[in-house]
Amino acid sequence: MTDQEFLNHAEALLLRLEQCCDRLNDSTDADIDSQRSGGMVTMTFTNRSQIVVNLQKPLQEVWLAARSGGYHFRFDGQAWQDTKGQGEFWQRLSIDASEQSGLTLAFS
Repeated sequence: MTDQEFLNHAEALLLRLEQCCDRLNDSTDADIDSQRSGGMVTMTFTNRSQIVVNLQKPLQEVWLAARSGGYHFRFDGQAWQDTKGQGEFWQRLSIDASEQSGLTLAFS
């Protein structure tokens, strides 16, 4: 994948993440404060815990940091998959956001 292709897919992921936060704030009691700064989105929950998603351009990866740990994802042509075989980005994010918020949150 070229650097530009990576950036296109990664920027689409970050935009979708921001839109999901807005949708969840409108449809649940989650009250997620999402802030974007360049290639990074920081999600802060009401209990002050955070999930950080950021782009690692040289590695062509998206990193997710949550209470459960840090995860690296690469685009396989269809989805962002964990580099250690621990699943897909949106699935991991839903699990961690649900755990940290105390609500059932589905990012998709």
